[in-house]
Amino acid sequence: MLRTRATWQKLVPLNRAASVLVRGSARRRGTLLQRWKLPIDHQMSRQMASGIEPHGSGTIYFVLFGLTSLGAGAYVYRTIKEDRERYKERVAEILSRSTSEKKPEELSTKSEKEEVVPADKASTVTPVSARPDIPSHAPYLLIGGGTASFAAARSIRARDPGARVLIVAEEPDLPYMRPPLSKELWFSDDSSVPETLRFKQWNGKERSIFFQPPSFYVSPQDLPFVENGGVAVLTSRKVLHMDVRGNKVRLDNGSEITYDKCLIATGGTPRNLPALERAGEEVQKQTTLFRKIEDFKSLEKISRNVQSIVIIGGGFLGSELACALGRRARNTELEVIQIFPEKGNMGKILPEYLSNWTTEKVRKEGVNVMPNTVVKSAKYQDKKVILKLKDGQTIKTDHVVAAVGLEPSVELAKSARMELDSDLGGFRVNAELQARSNIWVAGDAACFYDLKLGRRRVEHHDHAVVSGRLAGENMTGAAKPYWHQSMFWSDLGPDVGYEAIGIVDSSLPTVGVFAKGTAKDTPRAVTQESGTGIRSESETEEVATSVNVSAGAASSAHPPQEGEDYGKGVIFYLRDKVIVGILLWNIFNRMPIARKVIKDGEEHDDLNEIAKLFNIHED
Repeated sequence: MLRTRATWQKLVPLNRAASVLVRGSARRRGTLLQRWKLPIDHQMSRQMASGIEPHGSGTIYFVLFGLTSLGAGAYVYRTIKEDRERYKERVAEILSRSTSEKKPEELSTKSEKEEVVPADKASTVTPVSARPDIPSHAPYLLIGGGTASFAAARSIRARDPGARVLIVAEEPDLPYMRPPLSKELWFSDDSSVPETLRFKQWNGKERSIFFQPPSFYVSPQDLPFVENGGVAVLTSRKVLHMDVRGNKVRLDNGSEITYDKCLIATGGTPRNLPALERAGEEVQKQTTLFRKIEDFKSLEKISRNVQSIVIIGGGFLGSELACALGRRARNTELEVIQIFPEKGNMGKILPEYLSNWTTEKVRKEGVNVMPNTVVKSAKYQDKKVILKLKDGQTIKTDHVVAAVGLEPSVELAKSARMELDSDLGGFRVNAELQARSNIWVAGDAACFYDLKLGRRRVEHHDHAVVSGRLAGENMTGAAKPYWHQSMFWSDLGPDVGYEAIGIVDSSLPTVGVFAKGTAKDTPRAVTQESGTGIRSESETEEVATSVNVSAGAASSAHPPQEGEDYGKGVIFYLRDKVIVGILLWNIFNRMPIARKVIKDGEEHDDLNEIAKLFNIHED
């Protein structure tokens, strides 16, 4: 009936116009006849005799009016008839649906009863049993199941509460944080940790490694049908091909998913040593490339059942695992050996004097540290892995852990025809982390342009969080540039830790200023105060607008001296006399100040004065 009324309202102006024309014509005819000054009977007889009105216009108007009215009536009749038929069909459909919904087999779960079908599919309801395991379309498709993807999903849902987000994860697990895999999980006395993946932080509080419990997510099967959208994770699936023109991807099982907007957050894969790769299958079986939950579970079990483990690599991961396994070895007969080509632990990051101090710290944890050591070849013999070193020595061990860096996962670049950075690796993106019109990249795989420090690629947890969050915002139309200077941190147990920002490279000139440490200058103390063991969760993106220098600061800060116990301090990394990186040694919650110093990009004659900004002398 509403449709009929609307149709009649459209026809009313046409009828009104025709009536006006007819009346206007009649008036003109009357005026003309009166002008002739003929008797009225004479006028009528002339019209009847001729049968034609002056100029023939009146007949045309009457014919048009009649045809219009006739057509309108026919149209109204047909519309009413169709509306009646449509109404009857709709009532029959609703009645049949109500009957089918009362069947017991279709009321088995609460989620099935509460599901609401989107408006565009209201006419046909897909039974749960008939829904595909993998949705054919996802408005927001996130490739990769790590920190960056989860941060993006949370950001998308914050700006678009009804968004439907699908995460395709190669791993079998829901999104989780990686840092505890080489830190806190190893320091728990609970034997069930490998199964529960719950751990106590340095502050004594317990938490899970997973960002959210399973109840937070919807199933991929139900994602297109839930009323208010949600986040679904398709686990144990890998995207093999991207069709950027068709806006679709192909999975390893042949399934295809179309998308409106896509995020690539594929992270990276651990590198292996060429000497180990050439050694054969048996050596590969006794080698762990540490990266995932399954790697932690496997190595944790191995460490309880073997006599020796060799860790190759002196960077963040290698040094953290060495300290963790070394502490465990104190109460067992496990031998832990760490080898690397640099002069000391984290030699590519720390200045030489601090790298040497760190090496001694790792040794005190029960690790046999062998710097300046390169593996030339490896073989498996008598149930042992035999490593032949470049200097001619050999090491026999039960298991090898390779912690020698990360290779960004960029296999999709070929099919997607996306640009890669030849120097740093990763997908090249603009300031908004955008690679193409509807494709963004975040996390380890993104090579972005830093307005202050040039093009960079960062492989740290905080960068994954912030870049993923920004990519999610931009996928919903924020159009924000990436200006954040991400931080990273490393802990050598609960008593020594550092945080860094910018370019921290030991090949750059450095200036360090240190002070005596106190009981609160440890990772354990800072997490007790902040309430979290994942420091970037309490980390702010803010840049300090002003800083205060405590009175008497100049007398307590001093340059480093070889052999001293570095309680706490700050190291500046310089390029052309400008600070491009800052490392805070056992100093925490000072990142906004560090960001301001790097953002200013000024030359400084006395870096001891800049060190005072961090209050390193504060008791």
